[in-house]
Amino acid sequence: MRGFFRWSSKWWPGVIPLTVLWGLAAWTTTGPLEADLSEQAAAVLKDSVLDKTTISAAGRDIMFSAEAFSEQERSNAVASVETVPGVRRVNDRTALVAEAKPFVWTIERKVGRVTLGGNAPLPVVKNKLLDAARATFAGIDIADHMDLKRGAPPRFEAAATLLIGETGKLKTGKATISDLTVNLSGMARELGGREAIASALKNLPDGYSVANDIHAPPYVFEANKDPVAGTLILTGYVPDNAIHATIVASAGRKFGEKIIDKLKASLGAPAGFDAVVTRALRSLSRLSTGRLVVSDRSVDLSGDALYDPAERQIRANLPKDLPRGWEAKMEISVKPPAAPVDPTVCQQLFGELLEKRTIQFETGQATLELDSIGLLDQLTETALRCPTATIEIVGHTDSDGDASFNQTLSERRAQAVVDFLVKAGLPASRFRPIGFGSAQPIATNDTDEGKAKNRRIDFIVRQ
Repeated sequence: MRGFFRWSSKWWPGVIPLTVLWGLAAWTTTGPLEADLSEQAAAVLKDSVLDKTTISAAGRDIMFSAEAFSEQERSNAVASVETVPGVRRVNDRTALVAEAKPFVWTIERKVGRVTLGGNAPLPVVKNKLLDAARATFAGIDIADHMDLKRGAPPRFEAAATLLIGETGKLKTGKATISDLTVNLSGMARELGGREAIASALKNLPDGYSVANDIHAPPYVFEANKDPVAGTLILTGYVPDNAIHATIVASAGRKFGEKIIDKLKASLGAPAGFDAVVTRALRSLSRLSTGRLVVSDRSVDLSGDALYDPAERQIRANLPKDLPRGWEAKMEISVKPPAAPVDPTVCQQLFGELLEKRTIQFETGQATLELDSIGLLDQLTETALRCPTATIEIVGHTDSDGDASFNQTLSERRAQAVVDFLVKAGLPASRFRPIGFGSAQPIATNDTDEGKAKNRRIDFIVRQ
């Protein structure tokens, strides 16, 4: 017995280094083995459609957790990991992705941001929808708030992709898929956009129902008169090309300025739109500088009238020119009086105005055309600048018709202009109406163009 203890006391110190060596061997072989098994398990799953995949190894045992989008996909994934060489056991912690009831997906457009929310059925579909949104809304921030869920309706990807494209036609708005029901609301970016979206929604896959609450943007026509640049700028919308041409021609008769036409034809104009624009342009033509905005059933006119009675007439007449249901909003002031000038300069100013345009009358009558009222206001303002001068208002006609009739017509037309000036507040004693009929032509009467030049009113300043 005493010999045994002496032997064991010599043996046990040798166990310690052996244990250390065994531990080192196990450590140096287990770490690479586990890493290799994890890598191989991940490799066999590379084609599997899974979410939240986690793989770890403990010795030759694999801990595998993931969310699959079908029971078949889940079973196949577990079986694939079990076939990895060297794996002894798979600790299966896989589950199915939660199912959404109802399955809801959304896209919302705000001024500088587009947000995709709700659910997507697969990672690849989610990525495709994000790519479609980036292509549609280039340069706009895209926020991804989509979750992955099961339960998508048939042909979900096609329906969602179509809605992304149609949301691109909105200024602001939102599209929602809830199972087989589609809701789309918001404001179209352009006139005609509402109709275009409604037409496109007919291409949704079979079985989908649609609630469409898209509003058209305001139907706006705008005219800006800039006397410094000598321009009248027309922007916004008109119903069609024929009305477009009519409005531009009407503006040409009313304004001496160069017309810059930026109008576009589009659907959505309120009833009576073209007549309202034509009448409102008449009021704008009476302003020195001004802005006209016709939006839906509202007419906004702002600017400076040339003299006090003109300002009062515009305020009184514009609302009367509008159909029932329309409203007029006016911010009109009176331009400060221009400095007085001597008769010579006054004559020059009259000549410059009448060189560009002609005072127009109803055919064969002495009734002033309303398209000439803006020119008459400018002539009135000029007459106000030479308050001591006597002015002859001289009427002329072309040679068509009876000479005696033309003589009388020219006199009556000259008197009609004097009546306008007096109504504007100028003394009747300053004006002398004269008519020469067709006796003083300035162009040939053999052409329509020549006749138009001969039908005129001249202003002659006397000391």
